[in-house]
Amino acid sequence: MTGAGTVLVLAGHFDPTVDLAIEELNRRAVPVFRADVSEFPVGLVLSAGLTGDGWCGTLDNGRRTLRLESVRSVYCRRPTRPQPPKNMSAVARKVAEREARLGFGGLLTALPCRWLSPPGHAADAEYKPLQLRVAAESGLKVPRTLITNDPNTAKRFADDMGRVVYKPFHPIRGLVSGEPAVVYTSLVDPQDLPHSDIATTAHLFQEWVPKAHEIRLTVVGEQFFAVEIHVDSERGHLDWRSDYGSHTYRKCDPPVDVVDGVSRMLNRLGLPYGAFDFVVTPEGEWIFLEVNPSGQYGFIEVATGVPITAAIADYLEGRA
Repeated sequence: MTGAGTVLVLAGHFDPTVDLAIEELNRRAVPVFRADVSEFPVGLVLSAGLTGDGWCGTLDNGRRTLRLESVRSVYCRRPTRPQPPKNMSAVARKVAEREARLGFGGLLTALPCRWLSPPGHAADAEYKPLQLRVAAESGLKVPRTLITNDPNTAKRFADDMGRVVYKPFHPIRGLVSGEPAVVYTSLVDPQDLPHSDIATTAHLFQEWVPKAHEIRLTVVGEQFFAVEIHVDSERGHLDWRSDYGSHTYRKCDPPVDVVDGVSRMLNRLGLPYGAFDFVVTPEGEWIFLEVNPSGQYGFIEVATGVPITAAIADYLEGRA
């Protein structure tokens, strides 16, 4: 149902994906109030009281004021953490950060409006072991997978599979010798196992799935946007995120069983949005790899014209 009200956007200062959605909402003359959570409490002032109709009050950033009771929806995409005053002691800052999360964040969560995506559900969905279980239970095909910190178990799994890959549970980015470095999906030679480093933490290994190409399937509410990703490089064939320059894209229609499985999975996870990655085998099978509850979509929309931004605006506006 459409109606009056403001869309509250919670995101970092620099987020081109969020910018696309805000531009579309502005084009539709839908009021938007954007806030970076790191501005609280120094640059964001919250005042709210509980009445018989719920929480009423304001959020003020010194330039604009948002009436909390006017919020129709919240677009929450990778929000930053509250930043207490820098002159506080370490102990006091820790307490202040926790109180901000439970007070400021808790109040926003209590607003009676739709979220894209609900922060608690989105946080749970970041767990790859949960994703894989729910995907399998929802009828999607998933690779055989091992999670372990036992080098010998990893060796036996690699021997059984013949060809396996290692994946981090969360994107790993940093600096090595002063140069940016990223850990992508990597092939593991069974001859290199067992390796003592495996014992230092949890590791995720999966069977290698032969690829004809990959799919980015972006879902907003009940709208599905599937795009083939074809990669013309060896490293990109292993992990397409490592070589965007070699990509070509083609819109496609997902199979009915995949649409049904993805719908069940999003319903189980409590998410209105998901950026799904699939491998399509040479035989045409769609194999689920992962879902990102706040995944990028701009590069897909720019390359193919699929109207993901419009679908997000529809959802936030209340049209979908």
